[in-house]
Amino acid sequence: MIRRRLNTINFFLRIITLLLPLLAFSIAAYLRFFSGLIPPRSLDIDLTDYFGLLLFTTIVWAVVVDHYGLFQFDHLFADGRSTMSVFWACCVAYVAIIGAMFFYRSTSFSRLFVAMSAVALLLLAVICEKIFKILTEQARNKRGGQARILIIGADAFAERVAQSISARMLTPCAVAAFVRLPGQEVNIKGSPVIELGDIGKIAAAQELDDVIIALPTSRFAQIPEIVAQLQHLCLPIRAVLDWGENISVREMLFDFGGLRLLDLRASPSESALYVVAKRSFDLVFSTLALIILSPLMAAIAIAVRLTSQGPALFVQDRVGLNGRVFRMYKFRTMRVGDLQESDTRWTTAGDPRRTWLGTLLRRTNLDELPQFFNVLRGDMSIVGPRPERPHFVQKFLEDVAQYNTRHYLKVGITGWAQVNGWRGDTSIARRVEHDLYYLRNWSLLFDMKIILLTVFRTFAANKNAY
Repeated sequence: MIRRRLNTINFFLRIITLLLPLLAFSIAAYLRFFSGLIPPRSLDIDLTDYFGLLLFTTIVWAVVVDHYGLFQFDHLFADGRSTMSVFWACCVAYVAIIGAMFFYRSTSFSRLFVAMSAVALLLLAVICEKIFKILTEQARNKRGGQARILIIGADAFAERVAQSISARMLTPCAVAAFVRLPGQEVNIKGSPVIELGDIGKIAAAQELDDVIIALPTSRFAQIPEIVAQLQHLCLPIRAVLDWGENISVREMLFDFGGLRLLDLRASPSESALYVVAKRSFDLVFSTLALIILSPLMAAIAIAVRLTSQGPALFVQDRVGLNGRVFRMYKFRTMRVGDLQESDTRWTTAGDPRRTWLGTLLRRTNLDELPQFFNVLRGDMSIVGPRPERPHFVQKFLEDVAQYNTRHYLKVGITGWAQVNGWRGDTSIARRVEHDLYYLRNWSLLFDMKIILLTVFRTFAANKNAY
C-alpha cells in the first residue's frame, strides 16, 4: 500500500511537471500575441518555430527537474527548501534555453514571450507544489486511508523507524504491532509486541497492508530467514536500510545484467545532467574561450620562450575523475629543472625556481589557460576540484579525512575552494571541505556562479598564488 501510493503520487506529479512548459507557453502566448494587451511588433509569427522551442524547453525541463528531484514527492515536499529548488530549476532551464536561442539564428523569438514563459513556469511549479501539499494533508487527515504496518523488530532502532513512519506526510500510517526477534531486547512503549511465531494471529485479527523489517546492519544476515517465515502473509515486505552517516543511498536498487546493485555512494558525475549538460557546456565554453583568448595565449607563449630557456608549455601528471592520472597543460612559470623535484615539491613564497614572468602569470591565473585543451579532451571540466599531483594525493589520503571524495567529480580549471581563497600553500582540510560542499550542491547555476567569481578575481592580488 505504501509503495502503491508513492508510485501513484509520483506518476501524477511527473505528468503534471512535464506539462508545465506547455501551460507556461500557452499563458505567455496568449498574453503576448492574442490578448491585445501588448501590441505585437509584427503580425508575421511562425508558430512552428515556437513549437520547436516548446519541444526543446520540455526536454531541458525534464532533465533539470530530474536532477533537482522535482519528480519525487519526498524531495519536493518533505523539506523546507522545495520552493528554492523549483526556483533554481527554472533558472538553470532558462539559462540553457537562452543559450540555445543565441546560437539558433534562423528565428528571432520574442524576448517578452520568453520572459513571460519563464515567470509563468516558476509560478505554475510553485502552485503545483502547494496544491499537492494541500491534497496530501487532506488525504492524511482521512482515517480510512491509514496503512496498517507490521514492524519486524522491537529494539530502539525499530522504535525510531516507527516514529519516522508516523511522522511522514506522504502516507498516513499506523503501527499494528512490533515483532520481537530471538535474543532482542524490547524497547517499545505503548504498542503491542508479539513473538515471531504469533504473526499469523495478529494478521488474522487485523487487516495488515505492509511488513517492514527494521533491523540494524549487524542483524542483516537474519533477513533471508525472516522473509521465509513471512511468506504465508502474502503482504509486501520492505527492509529499512540504515548504513550509517557516511553512506547515503540516493538511487534505487537496479539490475545490471542480472546482478542486483544498490548505490551506497552515488556521484553526480553519473547523472544525465552532469554527463550531457555539463559536458556540452564545457565544450562550448572552452571552444569559445580558446577562440577569444588565442591572441593572448600566443603572446604569453612567445613571452615565455623569450624570457627563459625551455618550452612554452609545462606538462605534468595530475589525478582526475575516479583517481585516473592524466597529463595537464600549463604555461611554464619556472626554469627547466628536475621533473622529480617539480612532482614532489610544493611551490613556496620566494621560490627561486620561478621566473619573473612566471610569478606574474601565477598571480593572474593566466598560466592555467592551456587547460582549456584538457577540457576539450575530457580530462577536466571548467569547474571542479583542482587537480593535484599523484605524490601529494597519496600523502593527503593518509592525512586528510574524505580527501578522495573530491575525485567523484571531474577536476576543473577553477573551483569553489579556489574562488574562496583556498589555493597554493593553504589548509588542505579547508579545501576538501569546500570541494565536498561543491559535490553536494553541484548544479549548472553553481558552476556559472564560480565562473563569474573567477573572472572578477582573476587579476586581484592573491597572497597564496606563488
